[in-house]
Amino acid sequence: MDFQKIINIAVIAHVDAGKSTLVDAFLRQSHVFKDNDKVVDCIMDSNDLERERGITIYSKNCSVTYKDYKINIVDTPGHADFSSEVERIIKTVDTVILLVDSAEGPMPQTRFVLQKSLECGLRPILLINKMDKPDQRANEVIDEVYDLFLELNATDEQLDFPILYGVAREGIVRYDWDKDTNNDIVPLFETIIHHTQVYPDLTAEPVRMQVCALAYDDYIGRLGIGRIYAGTLKEAESYEVCNANGKDSHGKLSQVFVYKGLSRIPVQEAQCGEIVMVAGIPDISIGDTLTPLGVNDPMPLIQIEEPTLSMLFMVNDSPFAGQSGKYVTSRNIRERLERELEVNVGLRVEETDSTDTFKVSGRGELHLTVLLEQMRREGYEVAVSRPEVILKKIDGVTCEPVEEVVIDVPDQYSGTVISSLNIRKGLLVDMEEEGTYTKITYHVPTRGLIGYRSDFINSTHGEGTMVQRLYDYEPWKGEIPQRENGALISTETGKAMTYALWNIQERGQLFIGAQTPVYEGMIIGVSSKNMDMGVNPLKNKHMTAVRSTGNDEAMKLVPPKILTLEEAVEFINDDELVEVTPTDIRVRKKYLTALDRRRHARELGRLTEEEAEG
Repeated sequence: MDFQKIINIAVIAHVDAGKSTLVDAFLRQSHVFKDNDKVVDCIMDSNDLERERGITIYSKNCSVTYKDYKINIVDTPGHADFSSEVERIIKTVDTVILLVDSAEGPMPQTRFVLQKSLECGLRPILLINKMDKPDQRANEVIDEVYDLFLELNATDEQLDFPILYGVAREGIVRYDWDKDTNNDIVPLFETIIHHTQVYPDLTAEPVRMQVCALAYDDYIGRLGIGRIYAGTLKEAESYEVCNANGKDSHGKLSQVFVYKGLSRIPVQEAQCGEIVMVAGIPDISIGDTLTPLGVNDPMPLIQIEEPTLSMLFMVNDSPFAGQSGKYVTSRNIRERLERELEVNVGLRVEETDSTDTFKVSGRGELHLTVLLEQMRREGYEVAVSRPEVILKKIDGVTCEPVEEVVIDVPDQYSGTVISSLNIRKGLLVDMEEEGTYTKITYHVPTRGLIGYRSDFINSTHGEGTMVQRLYDYEPWKGEIPQRENGALISTETGKAMTYALWNIQERGQLFIGAQTPVYEGMIIGVSSKNMDMGVNPLKNKHMTAVRSTGNDEAMKLVPPKILTLEEAVEFINDDELVEVTPTDIRVRKKYLTALDRRRHARELGRLTEEEAEG
């Protein structure tokens, strides 16, 4: 087998900077697609959820060839909630392309992935994207990137990064945006091969390959994805499977795959430097090292950052349970969560006192709600509680996670945003004006941001942008007020009537329309007052034979607010649950009847016995 020149690269940036679009340009200009292939945008975002939301959730691999080089490309997520994907992938690449928006500049999530890259000793390539924007400010953005590198303690070599300019959507990258006239990404290819060392020829050494990601195939089982650091990995051979804890076992590879274009191709052997996918070892895990039999030489353990939020996943016990879902039992939910743990290493699942309840911890709200959304699409029914932050004891002091939040809002809304974040125990770090917009940087406790996004959208009339990342753990900040408004709670079970809803809508905003099935204890809207209100959505107009002309009013209902999964999770209080089914997302009280709720309140010491029975 001839030694092949291999360079592995990762594209890193924050959300919406154009990572997946740049990978599309790589693939198109490397002639991966045939003339009759139907090519869609963001082809690497193959998951339905990724397409709908316009974000990358899972890092994926592909490869292109340029001259006599094979370039493996990793498309990484930009959301901080999926940063556990990024952390591991960075270890398998030779360089990173840092994509920065020509108007927005580096954002908080840019900082996170760049920091991981610099810690691994990589020398990034800077690509200023979206140069066709009318408000582009490339020179200022480059200065901001230099400042960011200095803040992250970059070495002199890392500070000497090449700078390119481009429009990924049109597949154009140039050395000088104003002088050059090329309409391709050849300058990027040339920069990669001149700026980055080809992986050295270590094929004569004993084989070493470390697993950095997992996948699952219904036919061949669990797959380990990683880079071969030395030697040659061969199909149908047995290897020592070592981990950093000192435990090792033997395993035989049934198949070895490499990436060609977007496809995985089975090969008999793969050389060092290559990113491969291996099958045949059922219990292979993140961080495991494959070495020759009898050689226990594990590579350093891959550190994965701890989860910051947890939610309780419960068996759905509402009156409508089992009407639309196929998988509704605790055994079904346990098996699904265990299967998710096979590939989602940023997740943690713990048993609780109840056999019907599981504590699921993740990197943020989005991380957990994406899992819930996948489960409901697969036919699962589950009830979930309000997210809670995971606390740590540091030097005997209880500490909680704090997020760095960067907000861009029109000037007239900045006061409202600052006021809201101050109430949520936020600390103003920086504030600067950029034209008609104000850029505000805050450090806010994670629990203070739960439920804030919908308030933010309303208070900025949809014109503000907010991005956040985990900043640090700091001492407990004290009590933070929860939702100000109470809930409109159904007191009956049946189908909601127009007449009843028409009267109820004066008391708040509805979540349901006419003829929607409801049950006792289900939350059908948000009250305009700061107290819960029991309402009867089934009440209909009395039918009589007496009619008077002109007295019947036309009953027009205000369109209801249909909650998305994220909005529902943000909306609920501690005594409420979100019921997630394949067809519906409902919000309900934990205790469905008014009597049960009063009894529970008495147990918590909030009511006297007379009030509870009253």
